[in-house]
Amino acid sequence: MLPLAGVRILAVEVYGAGPFGTAHLADLGAEVIKIEPRAGGDVSRSVGPYFLGQDDSVFFQSLNRNKKSLALDLKHPKGREVLEKLAATADGLLSNLRGDQPEKLRIRHADLAGANPKLVCAHLSAYGRDGSRKSWPGYDYLMQGEAGFLGLSGEPDGPPARMGLSIVDYSTGTTCALALLAGILEARRTGRGRDLDVSLYDVALHLLNYPAAWYLNDGLVTERVARAAHPFIVPSQLYRTKDGWIFIMAQTQRFWEVLADALGRGDLKAQYPDFAARRAHRDALTRILDAEFSKQTTQAWLEKLRGTVPCAPVYDLAQALENPYFLERGGVQVLDHPDKPGLKLVASPFRLDEPLPAKPAPKLGEHTEALLAELGYGEAEITRLKQEKVV
Repeated sequence: MLPLAGVRILAVEVYGAGPFGTAHLADLGAEVIKIEPRAGGDVSRSVGPYFLGQDDSVFFQSLNRNKKSLALDLKHPKGREVLEKLAATADGLLSNLRGDQPEKLRIRHADLAGANPKLVCAHLSAYGRDGSRKSWPGYDYLMQGEAGFLGLSGEPDGPPARMGLSIVDYSTGTTCALALLAGILEARRTGRGRDLDVSLYDVALHLLNYPAAWYLNDGLVTERVARAAHPFIVPSQLYRTKDGWIFIMAQTQRFWEVLADALGRGDLKAQYPDFAARRAHRDALTRILDAEFSKQTTQAWLEKLRGTVPCAPVYDLAQALENPYFLERGGVQVLDHPDKPGLKLVASPFRLDEPLPAKPAPKLGEHTEALLAELGYGEAEITRLKQEKVV
């Protein structure tokens, strides 16, 4: 029994943020029913460059493993009937659409409470379901720009730089999944569901965390520092080695002292005795540490420092995914995909004392007939729904 076994989630989701969040729930055993448009399904099915048969792609697989697919026209009266019957059996509904769409599609708690008063509806949108931007479309990179991420990333004399991953999408999806589970716990206790809202914009600003607290309380504007350095802790940045780079994070006084000794430069402990002294002389200390680290390769320093001083190599994507420790951690999950046997995805970060499910993302509408039959639709009725282009 996986932790979320017996929990049924309806997912009116597209592209990245919502699917990333519900993938966590599916990995933990929830039954996630992905409700997709009949024609083409989730737009991410058509995102290249690698495709797997009709209406499927490696991109889609990376976000939708272990889910079911129901191809359904939510705007058709009979499609609405199917949705309400399905809602009566579900614990939660997660959508990620523009902020004005839940009302238009009638997928709010008030719209579905007649079918199931305990249903929890979590709505993930770009800018929220209220306010002047509720009808605006929005994506991760836009949030990184407006929330100040680009202004905090990159070299001080270079252009603003975004994070290389869709971190706002991933964080918002995970936040929405957490909110939905909290709502379900409440509904099981009280018998009442509710609406919950999470937006890309709000999560992006929330991720500013302590730099935001510094500004809001003391007016400090955190700025970019060379070498991807921490704004105030030194040494906590990139350093040159004989063959590349190493990232050192001496976040405590003890780590700084151990580092100085490991470099054979115990004299630096007296020269730069505390955080304030090291911060005041960051550039000079960077030149000294560059000179020391440049005497050996990155690997040699890792072998010397690992386990005593927080440090890491700087890998490209291929090196990261071929890292022996990543493989030791079981970081690759192999799925039995009908069009690509041995499909490999990054494994779930959850580690349990039993295997997590390993089913590929569904074909478009793969579970439509089975779900309709479960809801009481007979074979003739299902045929008529197909003919009327409801499913």
